[in-house]
Amino acid sequence: MTSTIPLAEYLFRRLGQLGVGSIHGVPGDYNLTLLDYVEPSGLLWVGNANELNAAYAADGYSRIKGLGALVTTFGVGELSAINAIAGAYTERAPVVHIVGIPARESHDSRLLIHHTFNDGEYKRFAQMHAHVTVAQTRLWDPRTSPQQIDDVLRQCLRHSRPVYLEFPVDLVSAPVDEKRLELPLEGVHEISLNPELDNVLAKILSKIYNAKQPIILVDGEIRPMGVVDIAQKLVEATNWPTWASAFGKGLLDETVPNFHGIYQGRFDNPEVQTFVKEADLILCLGPHFSSTNTFAYTSIPRAEVTISFTDTQVDLGNDLYRDIPAKQILTRLIEDLDASKLQSVGPYPNLPHEYKVSFSEVASDQPLSQDKLWRILANFVRPGDIVLGETGTAGYGVREMPLPKHTRLFTPVTWLSIGYMLPGAQGAALAQRELSESSNYFGIENARTILFIGDGSFQMTAQELATIIHHNLNVVVVLLNNDGYTIERCIHGRNQKYNGVTPWRYLEAPSFFGAPKDAYTSRATTWGELNEIMNDDRVKDGKGLRMIELMVDREDAPKGPLLHLLEVQKARDKGVSAVNGK
Repeated sequence: MTSTIPLAEYLFRRLGQLGVGSIHGVPGDYNLTLLDYVEPSGLLWVGNANELNAAYAADGYSRIKGLGALVTTFGVGELSAINAIAGAYTERAPVVHIVGIPARESHDSRLLIHHTFNDGEYKRFAQMHAHVTVAQTRLWDPRTSPQQIDDVLRQCLRHSRPVYLEFPVDLVSAPVDEKRLELPLEGVHEISLNPELDNVLAKILSKIYNAKQPIILVDGEIRPMGVVDIAQKLVEATNWPTWASAFGKGLLDETVPNFHGIYQGRFDNPEVQTFVKEADLILCLGPHFSSTNTFAYTSIPRAEVTISFTDTQVDLGNDLYRDIPAKQILTRLIEDLDASKLQSVGPYPNLPHEYKVSFSEVASDQPLSQDKLWRILANFVRPGDIVLGETGTAGYGVREMPLPKHTRLFTPVTWLSIGYMLPGAQGAALAQRELSESSNYFGIENARTILFIGDGSFQMTAQELATIIHHNLNVVVVLLNNDGYTIERCIHGRNQKYNGVTPWRYLEAPSFFGAPKDAYTSRATTWGELNEIMNDDRVKDGKGLRMIELMVDREDAPKGPLLHLLEVQKARDKGVSAVNGK
């Protein structure tokens, strides 16, 4: 006799097989019976404050764990989440968006019910999601539904992008064959049979062996392509000077001597810019060339000397070879590379590295300033920590931090939805804990999630402090209070009221959101006060939520694009004042 299980259980158990330990989301009338199966299937239910935050959190969780999932209700719930799903699509976070929808009879009869446009049309929300997900499916027949679930999950893993799954309430308990769960989801990384592969590999090796001033540029799509370990081997095998993009920073071991931090294009040191411009070969791994990830397009390498490796193709100079996946050809490259054939270019070039600043280099009674703040804060980061820098000055500041081994970094890349990082920290911290509890986190047990966020961004999604507290996650929140949206002031309107925010008593937020009375909170306005906080054992080795407020000037920003924009604006304002006789 065939053993059956409810369709909802099939879905959640399949997610569990793929490494998902927690489901984010918000209950709603079309998903309530679906949620009854989450915890019986062995998964943790994480109830978020709203659907947008739930999707942000599932995104953060997926970037650490490899797959994330959230459940929302039809219409109002799923549309609240769609902004975050779009961001996950843009930055390649594998998130499964499960939507509880009305019963099939309601669709067939075009019943005018709540959470619709009251016109009997039920498909518009799925059509909206088709633009921001890589695959979509609507479960409708229990005979085919398990196959549909498996197919959409394969697409999520293969492309490392969100997928969309509609689950009618009347199918939640529909019986399906349990034995199907014994079949693993194969074919996530298929092998290409392109006959050109060997020829392309030979051309790449020839260029590598003849290069006299080569470099490696690592971008963030090495994570969704599944080639992080291979990229690390290539960096170590060649010992070539290596830089990352903002998206790529934190994916490799930054303690190796040939890693030089983020390449900042025209905002970088002159000697670095010259070295990169004179390179005769650039291996570009996992390119993601958005304006914000390339310092206004100035860090994009020259095509004529660059070999780029993407999901499905290799760009070799000006020649493009399709249907050659990066994972396949880079694996072959590592296997066939003969390090003895690499050109000897003399002593290793004298290139700057990322560096920390100690408190001995600043006056203890002087106010905090972002020219040194981030390199001092880098002393607080330990191996295994997850560091998040919210869109704004924090997102640019964390780019300056030299990171210890096994440390991950979240920084603004392309979508730049302000408020993402707080719920993203909740999801990342939960994934970090699950990996640590399964002894699958580099043998590190005391890792923390450290969020750097501005006051304006914090106000967007502050409710997720409650979720962090409720699940007792190990998170340190460092809030930069610079009296509003400094990133926007840098771009335009430095003196305009619209770039301000209502002042909050930020350090009272943990108490309001349910933190224990002894939860750590503190404020620093000077270097001496910050030194005392960073050396407090309650901050370094405590558990649960700790929150620190740093007071910085409203027109203070890290060196680089933001400060450049601010200085241009100041010069323009000064010129206008001079013309007006002021």
